Amino acid sequence: MVTLILETSTPRAGVALFRGSAPAFSHSFTADRSHSSELFSVIEQALASGVQPDRIVVGLGPGSYAGVRIAISAAIGLSVASGAEMLGVPSIAALEAGEYLAVGDARRGTYSFTHVCDGELVTGPILLTPGELEARLAASPLPAFSSEALPFPRVQLRLPEVDRLARLAIAGRSICARGVLEPLYLREPHITTPKCR
Repeated sequence: MVTLILETSTPRAGVALFRGSAPAFSHSFTADRSHSSELFSVIEQALASGVQPDRIVVGLGPGSYAGVRIAISAAIGLSVASGAEMLGVPSIAALEAGEYLAVGDARRGTYSFTHVCDGELVTGPILLTPGELEARLAASPLPAFSSEALPFPRVQLRLPEVDRLARLAIAGRSICARGVLEPLYLREPHITTPKCR
């Protein structure tokens, strides 16, 4: 079984290729706002030997909406060409091994909070006010990680590891979507209707 993994939910993107449970290719790169320009050349490197993936795993965030959408689009194109199955895994499940809290800035004055244990989401992601998040952090002895700098002193910076995502999916763990992939949304889309003239 050949598994291609795409992780683009943060400014450090990654692509990996596993044959069975053994890594055959892994490359991380800084993408910032240009995920699409480098992602496709790295995918090309991963598949340079002519191998076709049997499944494609995408890190679904939460994180960069545009970055995750680009990875999903790439997965759809590759799936159409190869017939590969598409799987989605929360990117926050791959911040670290063991048990931890994953937090992030959800904008509009709120923060996301997730309790992760061995790659599985136990609680969340849920939205909290800054005060609610501070209380949750104070009440837990678990380490807390975020993929971006946050104004909470005990929250450490960690980015999703593409190889860790691969191992979760290969073990059949933390899979949250099959076939149709969507970014992990923290709230319903904020849509306004256009004003009539």
